[in-house]
Amino acid sequence: MTDDRGKRWYDLPPLFDPAAGRTVIEPPGGGPGWWAGACSAVYDDYAGCFYLYYRLRKPRELGRGAECRIARSDDGLRFTDIWCATKEQIETPSMERACLLAMPSGEWRLYLSFVDPADGRWGIDLMRAGRPDAFDPARRKPILTADQIAAEGVKDPYVLIAGGLVMMIVSYAPTPARPASRDEMHATGDVYNTGLTKSHSGLAVSGDGLTFEWKGDILSPGDGWDAYCARIGTLLHTPPVWTAFYDGSAGVDQNYEEKTGLAVTLDLAHFERVTTREPALVSPHASGSLRYADAVVAGGEIHYYYEYARPDGSHELRASVVPSPGP
Repeated sequence: MTDDRGKRWYDLPPLFDPAAGRTVIEPPGGGPGWWAGACSAVYDDYAGCFYLYYRLRKPRELGRGAECRIARSDDGLRFTDIWCATKEQIETPSMERACLLAMPSGEWRLYLSFVDPADGRWGIDLMRAGRPDAFDPARRKPILTADQIAAEGVKDPYVLIAGGLVMMIVSYAPTPARPASRDEMHATGDVYNTGLTKSHSGLAVSGDGLTFEWKGDILSPGDGWDAYCARIGTLLHTPPVWTAFYDGSAGVDQNYEEKTGLAVTLDLAHFERVTTREPALVSPHASGSLRYADAVVAGGEIHYYYEYARPDGSHELRASVVPSPGP
């Protein structure tokens, strides 16, 4: 997005120094595969507090995505857990990112991605409650499946309300161009880690957030550092532009260790990369992974939350706070 002289005509939101951030959730163990992250943050104007969904993961041989939680904070930095669900309650081999959403009606929603044991594919279910500590896993309902979008997986939703519509941005895995058997794709319960397909970002739109219409691809993997994955995690609005923070990786060997890039859009349907040559945000440790960023604006500040590689290869959940550029 440039003018006819090649100059950028939009402003990006202020970024942060990842290494100067603050640990808000520790991983459940040390070393590769032990992660705290895949977060979703909300600032509740009515209650004057922050809520944070996050996922705890163990190494694959010990259980993968084992537990998800919601925590509350008055300052956005010190959190206390108020809700949790295990993979046994969700009846899944693994769960990953969810999006916590406060509806204008006062209802709370949790759009949760998990592996469906019926076919080994990622899908998204919805839980609804009157409070963010009252979600009942037994009452969840399917909201977007791989079959609905003719793909091999759909997960990691980011949901926002814009122009009176509920917009859900997801990571989806297209059916590979070369023939592959169902076992090749789904026997491990994670087609994204097979190298047979890639991680794209797509858009689904709804009037009520309950029934979605699939609109298709909005950001595909690129040609360089993000050639395997382009997964949008959050959006910040600096009118007239929306800035997307997206997870990227060059190949399947970097799956689970993505770094963060930037893209911009005017309409939430057509995105242009800003970070074409290298990621914008990385950890200085281990794999350099910094992924699953989310951001909320509160009290004249942007509160960024992100999954961040530690020196021992584990991932922690961090927060960084910077001044907001405007109302």
